[in-house]
Amino acid sequence: MTAPFRFPRFFVTSPSPCPYLPGRQERKVFTELRGEQASDLNDALGRIGFRRSQSVAYRPSCSGCTACVSVRVVVSDFEANATQRKQLRKNADLEVSACRPWATDEQFQLLRRYLASRHPGGGMAEMDEGDYADMVEHSPVNSFIVEYREPSLHGERGRLIGACLTDQHADGLSMIYSFFDADSEDRPGLGNMIIMDHILRARAVGLPYVYLGYWVKGSPRMAYKIRYRPIEVLGPQGWSVLVDEDAVYSPPAEKYAIMAEQLVTTR
Repeated sequence: MTAPFRFPRFFVTSPSPCPYLPGRQERKVFTELRGEQASDLNDALGRIGFRRSQSVAYRPSCSGCTACVSVRVVVSDFEANATQRKQLRKNADLEVSACRPWATDEQFQLLRRYLASRHPGGGMAEMDEGDYADMVEHSPVNSFIVEYREPSLHGERGRLIGACLTDQHADGLSMIYSFFDADSEDRPGLGNMIIMDHILRARAVGLPYVYLGYWVKGSPRMAYKIRYRPIEVLGPQGWSVLVDEDAVYSPPAEKYAIMAEQLVTTR
């Protein structure tokens, strides 16, 4: 017998400095993912722009700002451009494996190097081994971590040069957090390759979307996310293909709970 659905309670964080747009404040609406229906709730919330962090689903709810726009790649229609095809060929020898969400020291050391190179002084810079283990292992939903390694040599596993914590939704893959050897001169563009690998991985199993999180127009850190076309953005009428990068919109915070209830109760 299926347990009755308990509609989640939503909370709002206090304002804090925005990590993407200088001089602005961010605020988030969030709820806890727990129990037998955690995966169903995560799927439903993912379709209205929520992201997962450990056992919490959240999305921006900033006062007077809707710059963060949820984006997802349309897998069936994606065609790699010349640069992306070159990156795939360059990294075709990598050994890629999807693993259970267990944190390893090798992953953590790679993460530390990545953060030092790409996000020095950022919010994750002080993360220790325990924090990393919590990020990877404390998942109430269907998660896995994809590892990218250099070719094995003489029976020894190759060096770990990339990893991505990923959730599998009913309608796609959600890339929770990826990190890689950002200083590799031999393999530039590893982050782009990891996204393309997820697109191909989703296509192979018939999943229609790859969720990339939030795109912020005008933020150089977010510009890469709209290179994977066609890409959809979440607006007031639902998801639509991004055509005009200047015409983007996020629904106001008070609509989120209503949208979540409609999605969950109509499953």
